[in-house]
Amino acid sequence: MVTARVEAAVGRSRRPLDAAALSPLAAGLGLALAVVDEIDSTNAELGRLARGLPGSVPALSVTARTGQAVLVAERQTAGRGRLDRSWQSADGAGLMVSVLVRPAVEARQLGWLPLVVGTSLVRTLRAHAGVPAVLKWPNDVQVDGAKIAGILVELAPSPTAPPAAVIGFGLNVTARAGELPPNSTSLLLLDVDPSRLDRTELLGAVLTDLADAVSRWVSAPGQARDDYRGVCATLGRPVRVELPDGTSVVGIATDVDEFGRLLVDGRAFSAADVVHLR
Repeated sequence: MVTARVEAAVGRSRRPLDAAALSPLAAGLGLALAVVDEIDSTNAELGRLARGLPGSVPALSVTARTGQAVLVAERQTAGRGRLDRSWQSADGAGLMVSVLVRPAVEARQLGWLPLVVGTSLVRTLRAHAGVPAVLKWPNDVQVDGAKIAGILVELAPSPTAPPAAVIGFGLNVTARAGELPPNSTSLLLLDVDPSRLDRTELLGAVLTDLADAVSRWVSAPGQARDDYRGVCATLGRPVRVELPDGTSVVGIATDVDEFGRLLVDGRAFSAADVVHLR
Protein backbone atom coordinates (compact mmCIF):
# COMPACT_ATOMS: atom_id res chain seq x y z
CA MET A 1 0.00 0.00 0.00
CA VAL A 2 1.37 3.38 -1.02
CA THR A 3 0.85 5.87 1.81
CA ALA A 4 0.30 9.61 1.50
CA ARG A 5 3.83 10.12 2.86
CA VAL A 6 5.28 7.91 0.14
CA GLU A 7 3.19 9.61 -2.55
CA ALA A 8 4.53 12.97 -1.39
CA ALA A 9 8.08 11.61 -1.62
CA VAL A 10 7.33 10.31 -5.11
CA GLY A 11 6.16 13.76 -6.15
CA ARG A 12 9.36 15.34 -4.87
CA SER A 13 11.62 12.76 -6.48
CA ARG A 14 9.89 13.16 -9.84
CA ARG A 15 10.82 16.80 -10.00
CA PRO A 16 13.53 17.60 -12.57
CA LEU A 17 17.04 16.61 -11.60
CA ASP A 18 19.08 19.35 -9.94
CA ALA A 19 21.83 19.95 -12.46
CA ALA A 20 23.27 22.78 -10.34
CA ALA A 21 23.86 20.35 -7.47
CA LEU A 22 25.22 17.58 -9.71
CA SER A 23 27.65 19.66 -11.77
CA PRO A 24 30.27 20.34 -9.06
CA LEU A 25 30.10 16.71 -7.91
CA ALA A 26 30.66 15.52 -11.49
CA ALA A 27 33.48 18.01 -11.99
CA GLY A 28 35.19 16.66 -8.88
CA LEU A 29 35.05 13.22 -10.49
CA GLY A 30 36.57 14.52 -13.72
CA LEU A 31 33.28 14.50 -15.64
CA ALA A 32 31.59 17.25 -17.61
CA LEU A 33 27.82 17.01 -17.03
CA ALA A 34 24.70 17.88 -18.96
CA VAL A 35 21.06 17.24 -18.05
CA VAL A 36 18.51 17.42 -20.89
CA ASP A 37 14.73 17.10 -21.00
CA GLU A 38 14.62 14.73 -23.98
CA ILE A 39 16.95 12.96 -26.39
CA ASP A 40 16.85 9.90 -28.62
CA SER A 41 19.41 7.98 -26.58
CA THR A 42 22.01 9.17 -24.09
CA ASN A 43 24.35 6.39 -25.23
CA ALA A 44 23.92 7.28 -28.89
CA GLU A 45 24.55 10.97 -28.20
CA LEU A 46 27.77 10.42 -26.27
CA GLY A 47 28.88 7.94 -28.93
CA ARG A 48 28.36 10.56 -31.61
CA LEU A 49 30.22 13.22 -29.67
CA ALA A 50 33.10 10.89 -28.82
CA ARG A 51 33.56 10.17 -32.52
CA GLY A 52 33.60 13.89 -33.33
CA LEU A 53 30.20 13.78 -35.04
CA PRO A 54 27.53 16.49 -34.67
CA GLY A 55 25.31 16.11 -31.64
CA SER A 56 22.40 17.88 -29.96
CA VAL A 57 24.11 18.72 -26.64
CA PRO A 58 26.55 21.56 -27.39
CA ALA A 59 27.66 21.77 -23.76
CA LEU A 60 29.44 18.41 -24.13
CA SER A 61 30.55 18.58 -27.76
CA VAL A 62 34.13 19.66 -27.02
CA THR A 63 34.74 17.70 -23.81
CA ALA A 64 33.40 14.43 -25.19
CA ARG A 65 35.89 14.39 -28.05
CA THR A 66 38.89 13.92 -25.77
CA GLY A 67 37.67 13.87 -22.17
CA GLN A 68 35.05 12.24 -19.97
CA ALA A 69 31.42 13.25 -19.60
CA VAL A 70 28.03 12.29 -18.20
CA LEU A 71 24.70 12.88 -19.93
CA VAL A 72 21.36 12.53 -18.15
CA ALA A 73 17.95 12.67 -19.83
CA GLU A 74 14.49 12.93 -18.32
CA ARG A 75 13.08 11.20 -21.41
CA GLN A 76 14.54 9.01 -24.13
CA THR A 77 12.69 8.37 -27.38
CA ALA A 78 14.97 5.51 -28.48
CA GLY A 79 16.62 4.20 -25.32
CA ARG A 80 18.30 0.83 -25.72
CA GLY A 81 19.42 -2.01 -23.52
CA ARG A 82 21.39 -5.20 -24.10
CA LEU A 83 20.71 -7.20 -27.27
CA ASP A 84 19.00 -4.15 -28.85
CA ARG A 85 16.07 -4.21 -26.43
CA SER A 86 14.34 -0.92 -25.65
CA TRP A 87 14.50 0.81 -22.27
CA GLN A 88 11.67 3.13 -21.30
CA SER A 89 10.70 4.97 -18.14
CA ALA A 90 7.84 7.22 -17.11
CA ASP A 91 8.81 10.88 -16.81
CA GLY A 92 10.78 11.44 -13.63
CA ALA A 93 10.35 7.84 -12.45
CA GLY A 94 13.90 6.69 -13.01
CA LEU A 95 17.43 7.57 -13.98
CA MET A 96 18.56 7.36 -17.61
CA VAL A 97 22.25 8.11 -17.72
CA SER A 98 25.28 7.59 -19.91
CA VAL A 99 28.88 8.13 -18.85
CA LEU A 100 31.76 8.50 -21.30
CA VAL A 101 35.04 7.14 -19.94
CA ARG A 102 38.48 6.50 -21.41
CA PRO A 103 39.92 3.64 -19.36
CA ALA A 104 43.63 3.03 -19.85
CA VAL A 105 43.47 -0.77 -19.94
CA GLU A 106 44.50 -3.40 -22.46
CA ALA A 107 41.91 -4.09 -25.16
CA ARG A 108 41.40 -7.64 -23.91
CA GLN A 109 40.29 -6.26 -20.53
CA LEU A 110 37.48 -4.10 -21.92
CA GLY A 111 35.00 -6.97 -21.75
CA TRP A 112 35.11 -6.56 -18.00
CA LEU A 113 33.79 -3.00 -18.00
CA PRO A 114 30.06 -3.95 -18.09
CA LEU A 115 30.63 -6.27 -15.14
CA VAL A 116 32.56 -3.61 -13.22
CA VAL A 117 29.66 -1.20 -13.77
CA GLY A 118 27.13 -3.78 -12.61
CA THR A 119 29.14 -4.52 -9.47
CA SER A 120 29.32 -0.80 -8.70
CA LEU A 121 25.59 -0.26 -9.17
CA VAL A 122 24.77 -3.19 -6.89
CA ARG A 123 27.10 -1.78 -4.25
CA THR A 124 25.44 1.65 -4.44
CA LEU A 125 21.90 0.26 -4.22
CA ARG A 126 22.82 -1.80 -1.20
CA ALA A 127 24.53 1.08 0.58
CA HIS A 128 22.29 3.99 -0.41
CA ALA A 129 18.86 2.34 -0.61
CA GLY A 130 19.33 -0.72 1.59
CA VAL A 131 18.01 -3.21 -0.96
CA PRO A 132 19.49 -6.71 -1.48
CA ALA A 133 20.50 -6.10 -5.08
CA VAL A 134 22.41 -8.78 -7.03
CA LEU A 135 23.52 -9.34 -10.62
CA LYS A 136 22.18 -11.83 -13.12
CA TRP A 137 25.01 -12.49 -15.57
CA PRO A 138 26.29 -10.43 -17.16
CA ASN A 139 24.93 -7.25 -15.59
CA ASP A 140 21.16 -7.21 -15.08
CA VAL A 141 20.60 -5.70 -11.63
CA GLN A 142 17.86 -7.59 -9.78
CA VAL A 143 16.15 -7.69 -6.41
CA ASP A 144 14.33 -10.91 -5.52
CA GLY A 145 14.42 -11.99 -9.17
CA ALA A 146 12.90 -8.76 -10.55
CA LYS A 147 14.95 -6.37 -12.69
CA ILE A 148 15.55 -2.92 -11.25
CA ALA A 149 18.31 -1.66 -13.56
CA GLY A 150 19.87 -2.43 -16.91
CA ILE A 151 23.30 -1.60 -18.25
CA LEU A 152 24.63 -1.19 -21.78
CA VAL A 153 28.32 -0.50 -22.46
CA GLU A 154 29.44 0.40 -25.99
CA LEU A 155 32.86 1.23 -27.39
CA ALA A 156 33.25 4.53 -29.20
CA PRO A 157 36.54 4.46 -31.12
CA SER A 158 37.94 7.68 -32.55
CA PRO A 159 40.99 8.13 -34.81
CA THR A 160 41.96 11.35 -33.03
CA ALA A 161 41.39 10.57 -29.32
CA PRO A 162 42.08 7.84 -26.75
CA PRO A 163 39.68 4.86 -26.90
CA ALA A 164 36.36 5.62 -25.27
CA ALA A 165 33.55 3.57 -23.81
CA VAL A 166 29.99 4.75 -23.20
CA ILE A 167 28.40 3.32 -20.06
CA GLY A 168 24.61 3.55 -20.18
CA PHE A 169 22.26 2.55 -17.39
CA GLY A 170 18.59 2.84 -16.57
CA LEU A 171 17.43 2.57 -12.95
CA ASN A 172 13.82 2.34 -11.80
CA VAL A 173 13.36 4.69 -8.85
CA THR A 174 9.71 5.65 -8.28
CA ALA A 175 8.01 3.68 -11.04
CA ARG A 176 4.70 2.12 -10.00
CA ALA A 177 3.77 -1.41 -11.05
CA GLY A 178 1.66 -0.22 -13.99
CA GLU A 179 4.59 1.81 -15.34
CA LEU A 180 6.97 -1.14 -15.56
CA PRO A 181 7.39 -4.11 -17.92
CA PRO A 182 6.82 -7.62 -16.56
CA ASN A 183 9.34 -9.02 -14.07
CA SER A 184 10.59 -5.56 -13.12
CA THR A 185 10.61 -3.58 -9.90
CA SER A 186 11.61 -0.17 -8.54
CA LEU A 187 12.92 1.30 -5.32
CA LEU A 188 9.40 2.54 -4.60
CA LEU A 189 7.90 -0.94 -4.92
CA LEU A 190 10.62 -2.28 -2.63
CA ASP A 191 9.43 0.06 0.16
CA VAL A 192 12.69 1.95 0.30
CA ASP A 193 12.74 4.80 2.81
CA PRO A 194 11.15 7.76 0.97
CA SER A 195 14.10 9.95 1.95
CA ARG A 196 16.26 7.71 -0.26
CA LEU A 197 14.14 8.23 -3.38
CA ASP A 198 15.57 11.63 -4.28
CA ARG A 199 16.96 11.09 -7.79
CA THR A 200 19.58 13.83 -7.58
CA GLU A 201 21.12 12.39 -4.41
CA LEU A 202 20.89 8.86 -5.77
CA LEU A 203 22.62 9.80 -9.01
CA GLY A 204 25.36 11.52 -7.05
CA ALA A 205 25.94 8.31 -5.08
CA VAL A 206 25.94 6.21 -8.27
CA LEU A 207 28.45 8.45 -10.07
CA THR A 208 30.75 8.62 -7.05
CA ASP A 209 30.98 4.85 -6.69
CA LEU A 210 31.19 4.31 -10.44
CA ALA A 211 34.13 6.69 -10.87
CA ASP A 212 35.94 4.96 -8.01
CA ALA A 213 35.15 1.48 -9.38
CA VAL A 214 36.49 2.30 -12.83
CA SER A 215 39.62 3.86 -11.33
CA ARG A 216 40.29 0.80 -9.16
CA TRP A 217 39.68 -1.51 -12.12
CA VAL A 218 42.20 0.39 -14.24
CA SER A 219 44.76 0.16 -11.42
CA ALA A 220 44.12 -3.52 -10.63
CA PRO A 221 42.10 -5.26 -13.37
CA GLY A 222 42.38 -8.68 -11.75
CA GLN A 223 40.42 -7.63 -8.65
CA ALA A 224 37.23 -7.13 -10.68
CA ARG A 225 36.69 -10.86 -10.98
CA ASP A 226 36.53 -11.48 -7.24
CA ASP A 227 34.35 -8.41 -6.70
CA TYR A 228 31.94 -9.61 -9.37
CA ARG A 229 31.73 -13.13 -7.97
CA GLY A 230 30.62 -11.65 -4.66
CA VAL A 231 27.46 -10.09 -6.13
CA CYS A 232 26.53 -12.42 -9.02
CA ALA A 233 23.50 -14.58 -8.20
CA THR A 234 23.94 -16.67 -11.36
CA LEU A 235 26.99 -18.54 -10.09
CA GLY A 236 26.47 -21.91 -8.51
CA ARG A 237 22.94 -22.46 -9.79
CA PRO A 238 21.26 -24.31 -12.68
CA VAL A 239 20.65 -22.05 -15.68
CA ARG A 240 19.42 -22.12 -19.23
CA VAL A 241 21.66 -20.22 -21.62
CA GLU A 242 19.67 -18.93 -24.61
CA LEU A 243 21.94 -18.27 -27.57
CA PRO A 244 21.46 -15.77 -30.42
CA ASP A 245 20.93 -18.59 -32.95
CA GLY A 246 17.84 -19.80 -31.06
CA THR A 247 19.47 -22.80 -29.39
CA SER A 248 19.90 -23.19 -25.65
CA VAL A 249 22.14 -24.97 -23.18
CA VAL A 250 21.14 -26.14 -19.70
CA GLY A 251 23.71 -26.70 -16.99
CA ILE A 252 25.32 -25.35 -13.82
CA ALA A 253 26.87 -21.88 -13.92
CA THR A 254 30.15 -22.47 -12.14
CA ASP A 255 32.20 -19.30 -12.63
CA VAL A 256 33.23 -16.39 -14.84
CA ASP A 257 36.56 -16.67 -16.63
CA GLU A 258 39.33 -14.09 -16.97
CA PHE A 259 37.40 -12.38 -19.80
CA GLY A 260 34.10 -12.20 -17.90
CA ARG A 261 32.51 -15.03 -19.86
CA LEU A 262 30.06 -17.28 -18.05
CA LEU A 263 31.22 -20.86 -17.56
CA VAL A 264 28.45 -23.45 -17.71
CA ASP A 265 29.58 -27.04 -17.32
CA GLY A 266 32.99 -26.08 -18.67
CA ARG A 267 31.71 -24.14 -21.70
CA ALA A 268 32.27 -20.36 -21.95
CA PHE A 269 29.55 -17.96 -23.11
CA SER A 270 30.09 -14.29 -23.93
CA ALA A 271 26.78 -13.18 -25.52
CA ALA A 272 23.60 -14.85 -24.39
CA ASP A 273 20.48 -14.55 -22.28
CA VAL A 274 20.52 -16.50 -19.02
CA VAL A 275 17.45 -17.87 -17.27
CA HIS A 276 17.81 -18.91 -13.65
CA LEU A 277 16.22 -22.32 -13.09
CA ARG A 278 14.74 -23.47 -9.80
